[in-house]
Amino acid sequence: MYKIVTGPLAWSAFTIFFVGLILRLIWYIRGLDWQLDRVSYRPHMGFGIRGALRSIVRWLIPYGTHSWRFYSIFTALVFVFHLGLLLTPIFLLGHNVLLQERWGWHLPSLPEALSDAMTVAVMVAALFILLRRITLPEVRILTSRYDLLLILIAVAPFLTGFLAYHQVGEYKFWLICHILCGEIMLIAIPLTKLSHFLLFFLSRAQLGMDFGIKRGGMKSKGMPW
Repeated sequence: MYKIVTGPLAWSAFTIFFVGLILRLIWYIRGLDWQLDRVSYRPHMGFGIRGALRSIVRWLIPYGTHSWRFYSIFTALVFVFHLGLLLTPIFLLGHNVLLQERWGWHLPSLPEALSDAMTVAVMVAALFILLRRITLPEVRILTSRYDLLLILIAVAPFLTGFLAYHQVGEYKFWLICHILCGEIMLIAIPLTKLSHFLLFFLSRAQLGMDFGIKRGGMKSKGMPW
């Protein structure tokens, strides 16, 4: 079973992940309407690019926007969750050991204690995000089982990896579960709402260009609406 999940299933998951994201990128750009959405007009490209970069950077900084500052506690949870979700698997020592064994190269690795703490932080943040979706009426009304399932898909690799690392029960069982959960998440990213992994940057760039060119960004007249 281990050879299957680390062989054909792993290659399939990575293929779906990368090809799916490329297709998502193409569909997003092709789905834009030139008159309504594609505001990167050539004569004013500089204003558009500055607006796009400003929008992306501010949303990537904790409390960098009015919305982040308004929901201060939720903002902290979101950044802890997403930073741990991205950085932990990339710089995990065990993953980089596998990279070195399989392909002869590896990335820098975080100390194991720090990776362990970040794993716990991701799970705790996810728990509070789940509780928020369930308990707050204004959020619960917008939440479906599908949304809850996506959070569980994102957290499952961390939980199973944590259990495997600390050898809670049978190590081999949790290791296989960990790999399978990671592959499920990779497949789900381009096929579900988890695609905001990529679409966040595209949508923020689009809105930033819109505001950078049209909505007061240029401080000039004569732009078509």
